[in-house]
Amino acid sequence: MPVFTKKNVIRYPFYSLYSIALILVGIVTYHNWIIGMIGFILLLACLFLYMRMERMLSDEFETYISMLSHRLKKVGEEALMEMPIGIMLFNDEYQIEWTNPFLASCLGEDTLVGRSLYDVAESIIPLIKQEVETEVVTLHDRKFKVVIKRDERLLYFFDITEQIEIEKLYEEERTSLGIIFLDNYDELTQGMDDQVKSNLNSQVTSMLNNWAQEYGIFIKRTSSEKFIAIMNEQILIHLERSKFSILDQVREETSKQNIPLTLSIGIGAGAADLPELGALAQSSLDLALGRGGDQVAIKQPNGKVKFFGGKTNPMEKRTRVRARVISHALKELITESGKVIIMGHKYPDMDAVGAAIGILKVAQVNQKDGFIVLDPDHIDTGVQRMLEEIKKKEGLWERFITPEEALNLVSDDTLLVVVDTHKPSLVIEERLLNRIENVVVIDHHRRGEDFIEDPLLVYMEPYASSTAELVTELLEYQPKRFKIDMLEATALLAGIIVDTKSFTLRTGSRTFDAASFLRSQGADTVLVQKFLKEDITQYVQRARFIEHAEIYTAGIAISRAEPNKMYDQVLIAQAADTLLSISGVVASFVISKRRDNLIGISARSLGDINVQVIMESLQGGGHLTNAATQLQDISLDEAEERLKQAIDEYLDGGKKS
Repeated sequence: MPVFTKKNVIRYPFYSLYSIALILVGIVTYHNWIIGMIGFILLLACLFLYMRMERMLSDEFETYISMLSHRLKKVGEEALMEMPIGIMLFNDEYQIEWTNPFLASCLGEDTLVGRSLYDVAESIIPLIKQEVETEVVTLHDRKFKVVIKRDERLLYFFDITEQIEIEKLYEEERTSLGIIFLDNYDELTQGMDDQVKSNLNSQVTSMLNNWAQEYGIFIKRTSSEKFIAIMNEQILIHLERSKFSILDQVREETSKQNIPLTLSIGIGAGAADLPELGALAQSSLDLALGRGGDQVAIKQPNGKVKFFGGKTNPMEKRTRVRARVISHALKELITESGKVIIMGHKYPDMDAVGAAIGILKVAQVNQKDGFIVLDPDHIDTGVQRMLEEIKKKEGLWERFITPEEALNLVSDDTLLVVVDTHKPSLVIEERLLNRIENVVVIDHHRRGEDFIEDPLLVYMEPYASSTAELVTELLEYQPKRFKIDMLEATALLAGIIVDTKSFTLRTGSRTFDAASFLRSQGADTVLVQKFLKEDITQYVQRARFIEHAEIYTAGIAISRAEPNKMYDQVLIAQAADTLLSISGVVASFVISKRRDNLIGISARSLGDINVQVIMESLQGGGHLTNAATQLQDISLDEAEERLKQAIDEYLDGGKKS
């Protein structure tokens, strides 16, 4: 197939016409040789002129190609040597064979030829070995995007330092929005003298204004207990490095006047949209308040949250406002998640199961799938009776899953809600804590040293009667477009009744408010009594604990099971409750082997003795009047000796709160 160059475009039509003309001249010559000779001479003249013109065109074309090649070569040399792109050739031993001048100048060298990559850019060698195509590296304080051509042993260096600096400047200049809240302002100033209140306001405002001026923050008070702060992300970075020292400053300065005022700060960052920043800031504040206050929460659009502060124990207070704030924060976490998994403690009681059912309802109200983790082999008879009723309700029973099924459901956007415990060692399936990043803890026990790591939201109220009571209050502040089913309300009420011993212990006005709400939703008290019925075997076993009880000292009763007998934790707890009802007993402790081969100790008190402190010394915990622990690799005799030693230390050291 011919190549159609400029020369060929002219040549082929000419020779075709010339051949035809030559044939015609031949024919004419046959008839009239004179005219034929004239025609032949004209043809020769045309051929001569054509060949001359073709040579001229050929010379012109060759000159053009030569000039073009020269220009291309010159451009290639200039691109190779002068364009701001570094080029490097290296051998198999990572010795540099050649670089263009630009790369050498960037690295502050006259020449790099003959040197080793280990000396010049050691960080690139792992990238070559790992078969990375492109990577950003730092050389001599400059950022380079390195493109690696392994087959040619060739590296291209694109200087992106200015691009990185512009991106960094853009990120640093992005607006961040903060909401500063005086945690306990209303409680502290209630009934306070006007002058003292004015001095407190002036002091706090002055500290915040000085702090804002120091860091370049715009701050504006919007109410008696709230401020708005506007800053950029560079300022936010400086605040993070200082660990938000304003928290310590406000706490310490106000404590000198016996006014323990603390701050909570919610900050929204990383978003360009101002309404979104405001929503992030408010959500962060809700999280900070939900975790007890006296801390800072910083939330990004991707859902990641950073926390600072929280050095002091939160004030143990319960208000409707706090319940509403926690309920709103929980609602946001649920709506941002894909599904919700709820889990209580091992050998769950009615409080744990009832609270789990309540959280399941919260998830359903917010159009999210919820599942309750339950190990059917480790439940007591009371919970078993409750489950028999739940099995009759298909829509509810299908939401109960085993720990293995829960592990299979876990995804990146799963939310785990732990109820009625805050200790990782006591949850039904500890692997869920390791697999799920977003965790919420709702509990009514006093916080111990062992605590679930980095939960997003913590709602712990040690003076609440039960976790079911806390969850009932949270339900009241959820959207009102739902109705609690009779069985769901009954399960929550059963949790309250069990933990309060039928409203005789740890009850307050809020306990009866919660019970009243559940009753209005159809909770069946007769069904609760059916759950709480016990068989004669359990009654006799509990009576044996009472039979073996003895007063140790100062109205403290200790009962120990027989060495060859094993009981579940619920029966041990019931025995401790029964002991407490005996005249002259102010605290009771029951020790027994459990069915899981641990030694269980249940402790109860009328309030004069803090059994939680005693149990915490044995790696347990609970309430001032209700606590427990589990010991392993120890005999009953050793457990009793350690318990007596802990009691003696408590009595000798004074009654700690």
